[in-house]
Amino acid sequence: MKKLALALACIGFIAGCHSDGDTKSAGNSRQEAKQFESTIAPLLEGAWRSPENKARDQYRHPQKTLAFFGVKPTQTLIEISPGAGWYAEILAPLLKDGGHYIAVVADPEKLSSERAKTSYGKQNAALKDRFAGNLQVYGKPVIVAIDPAAPVLGDANSADTVLTFRNVHNWVMAGQEAAMFEAFFEVLKPGGVLGVVEHRAKSDAEFEKIKTSGYLPEEYVISLALKAGFVLDARAEINANPKDTKDYPGGVWTLPPTLSQKEVDREKYLAIGESDRMTLRFKKPL
Repeated sequence: MKKLALALACIGFIAGCHSDGDTKSAGNSRQEAKQFESTIAPLLEGAWRSPENKARDQYRHPQKTLAFFGVKPTQTLIEISPGAGWYAEILAPLLKDGGHYIAVVADPEKLSSERAKTSYGKQNAALKDRFAGNLQVYGKPVIVAIDPAAPVLGDANSADTVLTFRNVHNWVMAGQEAAMFEAFFEVLKPGGVLGVVEHRAKSDAEFEKIKTSGYLPEEYVISLALKAGFVLDARAEINANPKDTKDYPGGVWTLPPTLSQKEVDREKYLAIGESDRMTLRFKKPL
């Protein structure tokens, strides 16, 4: 792991990556950044967002994160596994008029576990109903169901940006991580951006011991993207949380919003907040 980290550090230096929390978007000028901020601000305050979801902005920093990934309202943007739609309720309205928002979800019929089929079936239906129930806000976003073991996200070279938030650990546990990153590379246009936010393990963590905890080594996630053909363009500390000790009985799910331990040490975990997260920007070479 030390050799891998050293190699990645060299690659990151050559690619011009940053580790100082730089929030400048991918190729955007200061004027464009200010314009983006003024565009997204009313969306973050939108009446369609629940108070509970708005309360998570302090941990997920959507304005800074999306600016760092270079998101623009005119892009074709794919969000991978949007879950309950926390980012979808920001991204779909942002792209409604001048761009295209595509939500990629797991096809329940392609899953082997009956529990997973039921869970993803309900989740997908809820997302579809949310979009259909408020066309004025969301427009007509597209939902694409895939087989996570053999993912095809869309036509090759068709997307400007692919984003995934806190999903890589799931693919690692299912052995699908390589296929997913290869699919990201395939669907992106040359020069397109892959943005990744993921729970970050301790720097000295042993992969085999923590891979089911929900946390992943940052160098490992970077290696997945590099193997798929991406270049590490930048990294940021936007979603860092130094309070996160990463040593909980229920893994990352011990922390909010899941709070898997229920009432046990609840106040302690609420005080820590959501997990420490890496924020990585990759590019598909021209």
